[in-house]
Amino acid sequence: MKENIKGNVSWVGYLDWELQKFHGDDFTITNGSSQNAYLVEEGKTVLIDTVWTPHRSEFVDNLRKEVGLENIDMVVMNHGEADHSGALPELMKELSDVPIYCTANAVKSLEGQYGKKGWDLRTVKTGDSVDIGNGKKFVFIEMRMLHWPDSMATYLTGDNILFSNDAFGQHFAVGGLFNDTADLCLLEKEAMRYYANILNPFSSFVTKKIDEIRSMGLPIDMIAPSHGAIWRDEPMQIVRKYSEWAAGYREDQLTIVYDTMWEGTAAIAHGIAAAAGRISPETMVKVFNCSKADKSEIMAEVFKSKAVAVGSPTVVGDVLTSVSGTVRYMKSLKFKGKKAGAFGCYGWSGEGVAVLKKELAEAGFQVVEESIRSMWKPDEKDLASAEQLAKALLK
Repeated sequence: MKENIKGNVSWVGYLDWELQKFHGDDFTITNGSSQNAYLVEEGKTVLIDTVWTPHRSEFVDNLRKEVGLENIDMVVMNHGEADHSGALPELMKELSDVPIYCTANAVKSLEGQYGKKGWDLRTVKTGDSVDIGNGKKFVFIEMRMLHWPDSMATYLTGDNILFSNDAFGQHFAVGGLFNDTADLCLLEKEAMRYYANILNPFSSFVTKKIDEIRSMGLPIDMIAPSHGAIWRDEPMQIVRKYSEWAAGYREDQLTIVYDTMWEGTAAIAHGIAAAAGRISPETMVKVFNCSKADKSEIMAEVFKSKAVAVGSPTVVGDVLTSVSGTVRYMKSLKFKGKKAGAFGCYGWSGEGVAVLKKELAEAGFQVVEESIRSMWKPDEKDLASAEQLAKALLK
């Protein structure tokens, strides 16, 4: 399918309505996704990115039918990750002499994944440009660590389109392709979930890169990311959101995350939630059993929160693996400026709360002194302590 998006620019990607998992099993897809590739037909015909390997044959056949492979003059690879480059080896079997423009780091990632194929790989850096005819050119912008070292964006003059790759995207299948044809509530949710789980560790790079792009003085009338909706209606709205999200984003929310063996730790979690509701009715409180809830959804809620409470029973001097894995995931996402507290039950030695406090501190949270450590099952005293922990987290 070839869909015009503006001028002589078309979308030639793949709408992946059935996709359920991404990045292994770390990111759960709930509203489909897309692998967005673009075709620019000016004096030169240029393909920007490809699609994931499972869809390579359909992608190449579509290009053969819609434009004719012999008419493609150059390829731009904004990023070497497999969901963008997976169809490239299949395509290059028929385009062996066509140059591929990418960053120096992308040469490493492409050759690392697919071997040295003798492709004509031409490296570019920020500010480099290439004429594509009809008075238009591409300007390349390195997007290092957004979210791989090899990432870049490509700007098309004249049409003022920023092909932003993984920045400003969402895992969201939008049949109409554009943000103004999408369910706006789902769009914002999926954009934030994408940022929290994929780009948040690189927030300092996000801020610097947005400042750099603004300093280049490039008018932007459309932002075409590699996943999800294309931003044609007020495209800078997502840039403003990224600036906000990158600056230690917090809402008035407390997220409680736990797992339990015999429901004692669950009772404490619910006690903390009830106490928080009494203390601060305007605060949004959310509770997740991390062995049952989706972890990418949990991380999006942690991203929104000003504080989290994490609970586990003690298990052989440690905590449940579901909880330790969740905290480990939190650590990898490098949340900033958030409080955290720990709670849990025990029957023998009771190290679980101390383990959680240590791991939460190592994950970058400001850990409060207050905690709940309940022997066997929580009693009235333990549930009263929930009030003190909730106060400390909400203060």
